[in-house]
Amino acid sequence: MELENFDTDAFLRDYWQKKPLLIRNPWRNWQNPLEPDELAGLACEEEVESRLICQTAKGWEMEQGPQHEDRLGGLGASHWTLLVQAVDHHVPMVADLIAPFRFIPNWRIDDVMVSLAADQGGVGPHFDQYDVFLIQGHGRRRWQIGPHCDADSPLVPHEDLKLLAEFEATDEWVLEPGDILYVPPGIAHNGVAVGSDCMTYSVGFRAPSRADLLGHFVDDMLEQIPDDDLYRDPDLAGQANPGEIMPDALARLHRMTLDSLADPRAFARWFGMFNSTPKYAEMDWQPETPVAADEVRQFIAGQAPLSRNPASRLAFVGDGANAVMFFADGACFDCGAETADLARQLCAQDALVLDTALASMDAAIDLLTQLCNMGCIAFEGED
Repeated sequence: MELENFDTDAFLRDYWQKKPLLIRNPWRNWQNPLEPDELAGLACEEEVESRLICQTAKGWEMEQGPQHEDRLGGLGASHWTLLVQAVDHHVPMVADLIAPFRFIPNWRIDDVMVSLAADQGGVGPHFDQYDVFLIQGHGRRRWQIGPHCDADSPLVPHEDLKLLAEFEATDEWVLEPGDILYVPPGIAHNGVAVGSDCMTYSVGFRAPSRADLLGHFVDDMLEQIPDDDLYRDPDLAGQANPGEIMPDALARLHRMTLDSLADPRAFARWFGMFNSTPKYAEMDWQPETPVAADEVRQFIAGQAPLSRNPASRLAFVGDGANAVMFFADGACFDCGAETADLARQLCAQDALVLDTALASMDAAIDLLTQLCNMGCIAFEGED
C-alpha cells in the first residue's frame, strides 16, 4: 500500500510535530482491512489489550478488557466505542497500514490501535503525547481540532480517562473511508462517529521521555558498576571549615557520576535493546519446534520467502566500518562484515527472499536461526 500524490518532504518540513493535516483519500483503492465482528472477537481474547468507553447519563465510563461477547452484543445503538490496541500484531492486513508511513524511522513506530464506534460514539476531547495518523477505515467520523495543550490544561476529574475540561474547536472535518488526519503531540482533538460501524485505524508513534531514558539507562549502568568503584581523594588537603563541600570534591564527584554515562557506544547498545523490547513482552511468538541451522540453509537454498513478525521490533546502529549492532526484540547481535548487510535488509523489509549465497555463510545461518527461534522472523513452510 502507498499514498498517492503525497509529498513526504513537504509533510516533514511543514506539518510533522507542527500542525494537523487532513489528507483526503490518498489510496489507489482503499479497502477496510478488518470487519467490525473480527475486531470485537479480538477484544474478547485474554492476551489482547482493549477498552470499552461509553457515554451515559452519568458521564463517561470505561471498562478494561478482555471484553465479553454478551456485553458487546448487548450494547446500544449509540454512544459507545471499543478500542483495541496493537491490532497490527495479530492481523497482517492491519500491519500493512504502517508501510506508507515508514518515512518516519521504524524505532519511532508504536502500533496500530483500532476503534469501533456506534453512532455518536467517541472517547471525548483529549490530547496525546505522541504523533498519530488517524485513518478512517469504515463509516464516517467527525473530527474537531482544538488548541495546543500541556500538563497545565484542566482535565475532567476521572480515574480512568484524561478528558479536557475545556474544548473549543478551531477546525472540523467529516472523514470518509480512506481519509487520513494527522495530529501532532499536544493538539486537542475530538472524534465522534457519524452513523454506525465507524472504524478508525490509529497509526501511533512513540517518543521516549527524558525521565524514561535517564531512569532506565542509569539502572542498566548500575548493574555494570563494580562495588569497589568508590570515591577516592589521595590528594586531600586541610580546609578551614570541615562543613564545606569543596569545589574540587564536587567536581570530582560530578565527573565520577557523568563518566559512567558518557560512553556513546554503551548508550547506543543500551538504547537499541531498550527501544526494541516488545511492547507485550509476555507474548510468546517462538515456534513450537525449534528451527535447526540445516533447515535454515534449506529454506535459503530453496528461495523460501522470509517474513518478519509484525510484533517484532528490529533496528540497527552503525558500529564502525561495515559493522552494525543489530537489535531484535531486546537482544543485541554484533554483526561484522559477513552479516551487517543481512541485518540491514531485515530491518528495511517486512518480507524478502534471501540471496542463496547466504546458505554457505555460517555467521548468517547462526543469526537467522536465532531470529527464527525467537519468533522474530519465519520462512514460508516452517512448521
